[in-house]
Amino acid sequence: MKKPYQNRIELLQGTLDMLVLQTLQWGPQHGYGIAQAIRLNSGDVLDVETGSLYPALHRLEREKWIKSEWKVSDNRQRVKRYQLTARGKKQLLTERSRWSRLSDAIAGVLKPASAGE
Repeated sequence: MKKPYQNRIELLQGTLDMLVLQTLQWGPQHGYGIAQAIRLNSGDVLDVETGSLYPALHRLEREKWIKSEWKVSDNRQRVKRYQLTARGKKQLLTERSRWSRLSDAIAGVLKPASAGE
């Protein structure tokens, strides 16, 4: 039997920030909705734990990349809803650019153009 962590992909802090910002680019969302959107859009590969998500949300809010407000949900529960700010949109572009450069660099190492097969 496989240990539960063997198929798990651990996210770097900056990567999680980028994924949260991208998710909020699609519209305001509460924490559970953000986690579900990341999980579903990653084909169930990325599972963001509460212990990682909420510190990230607080950090993004301190940076003023997102803002939050309390709302009453459809089932009459109070939920904190997060929304991307203009500053957060700029940061998302920066993070996506960094991710693209990192992905290209890793791809270059995995399959060098000059390597003969």
